[in-house]
Formats: sequence, C-alpha cells, structure tokens
Amino acid sequence: MQHSGDVAPSSQLGQAAVSSGSRPGTWTLLASAFTFAIMLVALYATFLYAPAEAVQGNVFRIFYVHLSLAWLAYLAFVVVFVGSVGYLWRQTRGWDHLAKASAEIGVLFTTLVLVTGSIWARPVWGVWWTWDARLTTSLVLWFIYVGYLMLRGAIGDRERAARAAAVVGVLGFVDVPISFLSVFWWRTVHPPATTVAESGGLTPEMRITLLLMLVAFTALYVFLLRFKMVLEGLRDSVWDMERDRTS
Repeated sequence: MQHSGDVAPSSQLGQAAVSSGSRPGTWTLLASAFTFAIMLVALYATFLYAPAEAVQGNVFRIFYVHLSLAWLAYLAFVVVFVGSVGYLWRQTRGWDHLAKASAEIGVLFTTLVLVTGSIWARPVWGVWWTWDARLTTSLVLWFIYVGYLMLRGAIGDRERAARAAAVVGVLGFVDVPISFLSVFWWRTVHPPATTVAESGGLTPEMRITLLLMLVAFTALYVFLLRFKMVLEGLRDSVWDMERDRTS
C-alpha cells in the first residue's frame, strides 16, 4: 500500500506532467481545424476540381501529393539541420526537441514520397522502381535519417544521444541538396520539379490544386512539429522527475 509520503511511480509522474501542460489550447484547436479544413479542400481539388492530364490521365493526380510531400520532406530535414547546429552550439534541449521531432516527420514524409513515386512510376515508366539519381539519393536520405532515429534509441544516456544525433543530423544533411539537385546534375528519367510548370503543362486549375496541396501539407507539418515538440518536452519532464526520484 502506498502511503501519502511515498514518491509517486513513473506512471503517476507521467500523468502529472501531462496534466500540467498538455491540455489543448486555443492555438491547438484552431490549428487542428485549419489543417483539417485545408486538407479536405486540397483533396477535393485533387480528385474533383483539377482536370485529368492530357497524356497521363488520372494517374497525374498523384503528382500533387507526391510533389508536396517531397518539398516538405526536404523542409523537415532542413529543420533537423538547424536544430542540430543549434544544439551543438547552445546545448539546450529545445533545439534537440526541434531536430528530433522534425526528423520523425521527415522520415514519415520521405517514406510516403517513395511510396507515391512508385505508384506513379508503375503506369508511367512501366516499373515500380529504377535506380534513377533522384530516387537513389532520396532512398539514401531515408536511410540516413532512419539511422539518425535508431542511433538516438540505441544510446541510453540522453545527452550523449542528443550530441551523437546532432552530429549525424549535420553530416547527413549533405544528401539533401544532392538529392534536390540530382535531376540537374545527372542524366535522369525523373523530371525536375519545375519542368511541368515551365512548359505550360499546368492549367490554372492544376496550379491552384498544387498550391492548395502545398499549403495543406505545410500546415500538417507545422501542426505535427509543434505536437511532437510538446511530447518531447513532457518526456523530458518525466525523465527529470524520475532522475530526481532515484537520486
């Protein structure tokens, strides 16, 4: 039986930390509503508003999701780089939370980029996968940041894990510009992101749809990033309480 003077177990410590700072505020509710609404509008535009592409037909609709995911995946890893540099410079937990949260979202988005790209490639290129420069460097990018997350989980000490991950976050970022510029540097079957727009291949409806999807995924990224950073802060609070309890 636990007496009133006993220290609360870890589950109760976690509940205390959660109850002190995790209740959804006005910003969270508004951000959730906006993200949900703009995503619905973007999906409506993708499947019902935008016309089918003249050559690819309805398969082209994957383009709106695929391109938006790709841009946000790059953005997520830029944020990982910034957070990693910030942590190595200032040694503050907030920078580490930013890097870790963005890395998890970036890995999710990159996975979806590879999946949607394969779905599009099968009817257009005739294969699910080809060792194209953009595809290969994107896969390498995925492995780098999966390794980043695995490294964090493999090191038991919180500070050592943060420092090691920050180094990987800085060094691994080298592949981001390589992946982005690969379609310009090497002969590749993957078109540059600007090719369709510059050639006039997008109708006004298509441009609006692409813009809506970019805004929708950006809103989703910001929402997930803030949510993950709150969780990381709560996890640190629980860790500190556990350390104080056992010391």
